[in-house]
Amino acid sequence: MLKIQQNYDKIFIWLFTTSILLVVLIWVGGLTRLTGSGLSITEWEVFSGILPPLTNQKWIEYFELYKKIPEYQKINFGMSIDAFKVIFWWEYIHRILARILVLTFCIPLLYFVFKKQIHGNKSTFLFFVLALFLTQGFMGWYMVKSGLVSETDVSHFRLAAHLSLAIIIYGMIFWALLNNQKLNFKIKLNKSTILIIVMILLILLQIIWGAFTSGLNAGLLYQTWPLMNENFIADDIILTKILTSSVLNNPSYVQLAHRFLAYFIIFYSIVIYFSHFKKSNLKLPFKYIFVALALQVILGILTLISGLNIYLASFHQMGSILLISSAIYGLFYTNHNQNLIDTSVYKQ
Repeated sequence: MLKIQQNYDKIFIWLFTTSILLVVLIWVGGLTRLTGSGLSITEWEVFSGILPPLTNQKWIEYFELYKKIPEYQKINFGMSIDAFKVIFWWEYIHRILARILVLTFCIPLLYFVFKKQIHGNKSTFLFFVLALFLTQGFMGWYMVKSGLVSETDVSHFRLAAHLSLAIIIYGMIFWALLNNQKLNFKIKLNKSTILIIVMILLILLQIIWGAFTSGLNAGLLYQTWPLMNENFIADDIILTKILTSSVLNNPSYVQLAHRFLAYFIIFYSIVIYFSHFKKSNLKLPFKYIFVALALQVILGILTLISGLNIYLASFHQMGSILLISSAIYGLFYTNHNQNLIDTSVYKQ
């Protein structure tokens, strides 16, 4: 029994360390985006990019490559090499952290599986996470590549895919962490768990639209709240076009969708809490969900009215991780505490 507990503790430390590293990586990735640093390294360099430039000649080579892309030619023309070094370091740190994270996840996973401390559906689940990590590496380069040829920025679709995949990986690791001492990671589908899963999907959808908002610089258009300048719905938005591709590509429509998704998530959370979870004695996780939701809404509003202050924008991105973590904890709690449901409520 003691040996089993020690194994659980080792796996817990590993999953906890991995999840923290991933949160740091997402945070640095957000700052890389906010500081306009993401296109500073113009080649993938899976192995050759492990070491930073160590000579002045190497710095010049990287800078000359950067000068060939549209971002330099149309936005940063005339940038000094010292200014280039600043944006380079953000992207370099982001890539190095990604490498460290994959090794931190991969090596212990292989060890635990070899020692048969992880097996069955748990090993399948975690190897799938590893596959997502490798996919994410490709997705990161696929995103960067979109800003190197003709555009001065990366595709907002690829940016959203890169961010949402990172959130999905984090969510799966966090789920494994919460379920570390359980027999398996499976979800018992019922009304309670389905309602929480829908909430998680809505939050993920909102994160995707947040990436669209960032990728299209849509937050620069209307920096007032609750109105979009002088109107609740901006005057350049045609309601009949809301269900068209405009909501994916037009900055005004994207910002509107981001706002209304936030309102809907608040509404949905309140409705399912009072209509189901409060009555069924499964209300504990909602203390965390409502705190995280309130914090995220406040950060979103402050980010907007501050003119997209970089620090507030960074905290707003991290708030999305806190919010989805609280929802995943809600799923975990609901999944393993079905015995708390007061069935007399449903007999009335």
